[in-house]
Amino acid sequence: MAKTLTKHGNSWALVVDKPLMDAINIRPDTPLNITTDGLQLIVTPVDDEVRSKQIDEAHQDLIDRYSGMFQRLAE
Repeated sequence: MAKTLTKHGNSWALVVDKPLMDAINIRPDTPLNITTDGLQLIVTPVDDEVRSKQIDEAHQDLIDRYSGMFQRLAE
């Protein structure tokens, strides 16, 4: 699939079509790693272990910030 870059503000963007997103099981909110081997761009979803750690950290942050409110709601 040949693509060209699209101007996006002061940057350039690569538009990823839905069939390609479906093929690698990503959505618009999926974090992606972009690397290169010097000749090509390599786009991969962030490792599930990394994503799980980020979710766990966000969950703990919510508990730390709002545990009192959650307790009051439960009562």
